Amino acid sequence: MFESTKVGRSVSKDDFKEQQEALRTELLEVQRELKQSNIAVIVLISGVEAAGKGEVVNRLNEWLDTRGVQTFAFWDETDEERARPRYWRFWRSMPPRGEIAILFGGWYQTPIEYRFKGHCSDAELDGELNRIVDFERMLIQDGALILKFWFHMSEADQKARLKELSRDDKSRWKMLPDKSKFSEQYAAFEQVAERVIRQTDRGGCPWYLIEAEDRRYRDLTVGKTLLHAIRSRLAEPPIATVKTSAGSPELPSGASAQITLLDQLDLSQSLAKDEYKSEMKRLQVEINELAWLAHNQKRSTVLVFEGVDAGGKGGAIRRITTAIDARLYRSIPVAAPTDEEKSHHYLWRFWRHIPRAGYITLYDRSWYGRVLVERVEGFANDAEWQRAYSEINRFEEQLVDSGVILLKFWIQISQDEQLKRFKDRESVPYKQYKITDDDWRNREKWPQYKDAVNEMVVRTSTKHAAWTLVEGDDKPYARVKVLRTVCDRVRDALKRDPEPTAGYLPCGDKRPTQEQP
Repeated sequence: MFESTKVGRSVSKDDFKEQQEALRTELLEVQRELKQSNIAVIVLISGVEAAGKGEVVNRLNEWLDTRGVQTFAFWDETDEERARPRYWRFWRSMPPRGEIAILFGGWYQTPIEYRFKGHCSDAELDGELNRIVDFERMLIQDGALILKFWFHMSEADQKARLKELSRDDKSRWKMLPDKSKFSEQYAAFEQVAERVIRQTDRGGCPWYLIEAEDRRYRDLTVGKTLLHAIRSRLAEPPIATVKTSAGSPELPSGASAQITLLDQLDLSQSLAKDEYKSEMKRLQVEINELAWLAHNQKRSTVLVFEGVDAGGKGGAIRRITTAIDARLYRSIPVAAPTDEEKSHHYLWRFWRHIPRAGYITLYDRSWYGRVLVERVEGFANDAEWQRAYSEINRFEEQLVDSGVILLKFWIQISQDEQLKRFKDRESVPYKQYKITDDDWRNREKWPQYKDAVNEMVVRTSTKHAAWTLVEGDDKPYARVKVLRTVCDRVRDALKRDPEPTAGYLPCGDKRPTQEQP
């Protein structure tokens, strides 16, 4: 694979000077065009040691307008990053549409290092590479342009470059103790790199292998490749909305043939006042104890609350938060996305709030808006909301694999009960802020929302992240069921020491300390 990076390509000083001036002008021009587009550009910089990755990135920042470029290095892992799922740090680095992000190593650095150092097997590496392919496909389908550069050189050239760097005061800080002996392990590293590149080289997201021995050739090749890729992408027509099957069968007409999971809920269930008070008191004491126990065990918890308008999500959340120390949780109310959030993949704003180990995040509405309100109201096209099921399942799988305790609640009430609560909100001054014109309009689309919820539960209630359907006509019953479920699930989870599943590299405190590249 790497033979083409060892043939001795080079560029003279005069040729470099002449081509650099034209290239820089064209890059600035295409960057201005990019700013007006809906395309986010992600540039991954990887390769063998001493190939000059830092020099390339510095050159790109020299040629481009740095106001539209962000550079991220992943050689050191902060406490904040170590306390969250591994991909949290990458989501925080995603550029908004119209801008460029340059990532040193990116999501490839850890898998390569782990396999090279023997921290994982080939099977575990392959599993993580499959996760990466899915991740990149998801970003590309959302409109991102990903360029992956691998810088390579021969073993002899690398040995000479390492020796040169060790004598350079400006570069000596990068030379960790074992880097000077890196060339002794050249063949082993090259073997791992070839496996990674072959399994993640895709038509929509290819690897560009760059010969790195001659600096001028290397830099021009990267610059011209970047220019061509952005130009080509800008010239492409917008992605058309494709109407495809949603994956659900076409049901016969008739009420009995249209029954959904929600129709099977017994909404008449209720709880006596005395029983509610005693049970609520007991559960709130227990949930407070479990919150501190999870904190001490460094297990984070994510609670997702969805349901029909006026279903009682806020009341259930308050019964949890009033029982827990405020230092341990954050409650995230999810409304229409801001302009900043719209400029990223829809999951970006939810990744931002994933709690660190030992803490709790409660989402009052969540990423399921993509397959509910955005689907029904037409804010997402068919292709976007249909692929969201698998995207959400992978997202939740990553959370659970990293040790997060994830619980999802759908609170359902009848149409009659909803109407009663709407009128109550209109008549009580301190509740009037809760009722909006959108609530009344959504009520008119009850059948569409019921079908969307049914499909959502069917396609996203998984072994690692099952839905709990809550009968909500009686508020006391619903609140007790939610708290009891939280206590039972958290208690059971804390009894088990989470272990990474096959294909997911170790995370959290189990990750070895990463070294600088």
